[in-house]
Amino acid sequence: MLQTYVRPSRELRNNYAEISRLVRENNHVIITNQGRGESVLISMEEYARYEEYLHARYVEQMLAEAEQQAKDPDTQWIGHEDLWKCLREKYEL
Repeated sequence: MLQTYVRPSRELRNNYAEISRLVRENNHVIITNQGRGESVLISMEEYARYEEYLHARYVEQMLAEAEQQAKDPDTQWIGHEDLWKCLREKYEL
């Protein structure tokens, strides 16, 4: 079961093996510095899932914005060939 542990920053140096074990077991470890939360350690697998989640949210947001622009009657459209010409010039393709 996922748990969250709180450890002072000095434990990273003094007890890294224990903190690493907690993270490998898919626990979260909050690192504090002078009693204040400073960072969170998570496993690489969880970080990858988080990155995928953020990417999906970004794509959803961009698609929603594009849909709004497409609905706007003031949106100016360009043709397929003009689009590719613009992209080739911009990215030197």
